[in-house]
Amino acid sequence: MKNLLVIDLTSKSYRKESISPELARDYLGGSGLAARLLYERISPDTDPLGPDNPLLYLAGPLVGTSMPSAGRCAICARSPLTGLWGESNTGGFIGPEMRFAGFDGVLITGRSTRPCWISIIDGDVQFHDASPLWGQDSYQTQESIREILKDPKARISCIGPAGENLVKMAAIMNDHGRAAGRTGMGAVMGSKNLKALAFRGTGKAPLDDPQGFKEAVSEILSKVSEDIAVEALKLAGTASYVDMGAMFGDMPAGYYQLGEWEPASHLSGVRMAEEFLNRGTACYRCPIVCGRETHTVKYKVAAVDGPEYETITSFGSLALVDDLEGVIYAGHLCNLYGMDTISTGSTIALACDLFEKGILTADDTGGLKIHFGDIEMSHHLIELTAKREGFGALLAEGSAALAAHFGVPEMAATVRKLEIPMHDARSFSGIAPVYALSPRGACHLQGDMYAVDTGQGPEEELGILPGDRFDNSQNKGQITARSQAWRNVYNALIVCHFMNPGASQILRALNAASGQEYSLEDLLLIGKRIFTLKRMLNLKLGSTAADDRLPAFMLKSFQGGGSSGFVPDLKTLLRGAYLEHGWDPDSGLPTPAALQEYGLEFTSVDLP
Repeated sequence: MKNLLVIDLTSKSYRKESISPELARDYLGGSGLAARLLYERISPDTDPLGPDNPLLYLAGPLVGTSMPSAGRCAICARSPLTGLWGESNTGGFIGPEMRFAGFDGVLITGRSTRPCWISIIDGDVQFHDASPLWGQDSYQTQESIREILKDPKARISCIGPAGENLVKMAAIMNDHGRAAGRTGMGAVMGSKNLKALAFRGTGKAPLDDPQGFKEAVSEILSKVSEDIAVEALKLAGTASYVDMGAMFGDMPAGYYQLGEWEPASHLSGVRMAEEFLNRGTACYRCPIVCGRETHTVKYKVAAVDGPEYETITSFGSLALVDDLEGVIYAGHLCNLYGMDTISTGSTIALACDLFEKGILTADDTGGLKIHFGDIEMSHHLIELTAKREGFGALLAEGSAALAAHFGVPEMAATVRKLEIPMHDARSFSGIAPVYALSPRGACHLQGDMYAVDTGQGPEEELGILPGDRFDNSQNKGQITARSQAWRNVYNALIVCHFMNPGASQILRALNAASGQEYSLEDLLLIGKRIFTLKRMLNLKLGSTAADDRLPAFMLKSFQGGGSSGFVPDLKTLLRGAYLEHGWDPDSGLPTPAALQEYGLEFTSVDLP
């Protein structure tokens, strides 16, 4: 991780910088190194939609190599949705192509006076007028730029109309329907009048020990080929979790207020494979092939990217919709406009809940009657939100803003103003501290304890052990913290969470690629360093330990379903997690000793 391209859109200038080898060693890459590079560049005065908010694309040391499932890219900035650390992550081919074009990362500052897009081809950087592209959807934009470049293999990262209209859950799209969806990075890009980045390169990702790396990758591929979870993903994509999630009570329904909902079976990945699947799709060098290309006869779309489990649930069971074809089309609309399906679907489901409880009325919505179970209404609201038209202008601000507008902030299923994903903490106790402590707001990818406790993602070498999913002990909190640290290593490398060959195998590949001599203890320390750095950045931006919480209504048990009678003991679980991270178990603040151990003394001025 050496080469950083720094672009100033205000002056239409750029320069090439070298990333400090020490920082690369200590933070690896991806969102870990991004947090370190942006720490001093983001302050409480930074306007998330202002020209001074830096937008950083960053790959990781394994991206673009032959490492399976390492084709990802982190995109980070201050989030316009939460006001805190904004972090998104996308698959496809954009991360590898950025490295092939000569850069491990691209840092974008300023604001163009007119819409623009930028081509980065084998180290050559060119600014282009995007006025003819402004208003195009994400698919049209990708195709238009490939035609302009006369290169069908160019990889395009772009925004759709939602990003142009500064919708706070706007995504950055690439490789057709792949998305850097969470925390509103598309709105940051739109605020800069930047429509797209186009990458093309003939370079290679560097390896310190090519032969040793080849041997490590061979062993990893062998491990992956024996993984039962991988076989399920090949068959039905992430939607393969629908039936299991519903069984565990982990598939939210009725805006997180129903413990079971029998029609969820109509949304299964098996049904999608039998009735709507065109083919499986894969990211760069990925043997898992979890992506889905589907179709819908009813809505006359021959090729739809997805939907994935989160999309199926957010527009399906969360809103009490069992029309799989309608859900597929809802995901397609989000791809076209460029919006995060989790935040968009959850915000629409909240609107349904508010309307049915009489808090929101037709007078507030321009005459629209918004009810659970109405997928056609969801389609209409997606369009209104993307265009910021009518009631959609309020939906575009996200769930926390919607609930606050009507005087019921406690009704929003958010943590740190980010919509909670489609896993319920009443089904797996470890999910509760994962959500409560996630640096970007509620996020299942900051420590996927539902996977750990079902035996799909444990790392016994690191003390990340599967156990009773209803365990409310302090020890479970400590295991969760180790999982959070390990997944922050993953998000720094960057490796897909579905690829779990074992920590020693990951270590061997990283050492061969980087020339370092890390140990497993070193990697766990790096994960905790990164997690604590993001904690300190959020403290700097105004978050407090009081934000380590879940909505009260999500800590009430269900009378029925796979999690009947259980609620997580968040206080006890958090205490264990705090201790494991080296934070004060009462205040939740990183201790001076922990900051010193992690090499984060420079952040101590931001302690309250």
